[in-house]
Amino acid sequence: MLSDRQMQILEAAKRSGRVAVDDLAARYDVSVQTIRKDLNDLCDQRLLARVHGGAVLSSGVENVGYDARRVIAADEKAAIGRAVADLIPDRASLFINIGTTTEAVAHALLRHAGLMVITNNINVATALRPYPEMEVVIAGGVVRRSDGGIVGEAAVDFIRQFKVDFAVIGVSAIDGDGSLLDFDYREVRVAQAIIGNARHVILAADSSKFERSAPVRIGHLDQVQTFITDQAPPTIRAICEAAEVRLVEARPGEAARSSLGAGEMAS
Repeated sequence: MLSDRQMQILEAAKRSGRVAVDDLAARYDVSVQTIRKDLNDLCDQRLLARVHGGAVLSSGVENVGYDARRVIAADEKAAIGRAVADLIPDRASLFINIGTTTEAVAHALLRHAGLMVITNNINVATALRPYPEMEVVIAGGVVRRSDGGIVGEAAVDFIRQFKVDFAVIGVSAIDGDGSLLDFDYREVRVAQAIIGNARHVILAADSSKFERSAPVRIGHLDQVQTFITDQAPPTIRAICEAAEVRLVEARPGEAARSSLGAGEMAS
């Protein structure tokens, strides 16, 4: 778990791309040794990378650790999860893929009845398994030790056997042109199969994904019907409007706000 100061350091690095030891020590009125330890902890979790005199955001070719990602924007992810759950009716079938935001969606679905959930996310399956109102179907394939994601051709072939009402997908990064990005091409193949075999695709991603990069392209924002985030930049709003994607902004402590397009779900 990150301390409050470490979370603030991480947020500062997101805003400027780099933080300096001396500046941070002065800001928080602590020793440079304390700041160096904070930066080392953040680097150990692959959130930052050390450079001379400070640290920078990690490279866009490797994802940060799963437990560390759970901490980042945790309140925003919980709000997004609740907003997604509000859109899914009882007795629906749905895909949920790997990710900390989609895991938050799974926890928000626990009061639903009669759901059939197909997932390649061991963490989602574990969260839903004890509830008798949930039928949980888990894909077969290679299990990634880093996050419990099930990937590979076997998982892709398994997903293609279904045609479900909803898909809830997460991504590692969203480019300014609306490209949806991830780090593992094997997971991308699974995500593409999920998108192609759902009647309504819901993208769930917090606003930190606009500040990140990843090397493998899943698809484009115009392939989803509903996008739920905590705050969308103007460029993404314009893409959603042009593609008639329903944009929902869900922030902690506030009612979700929706911009409706052709992707609006029937009431």
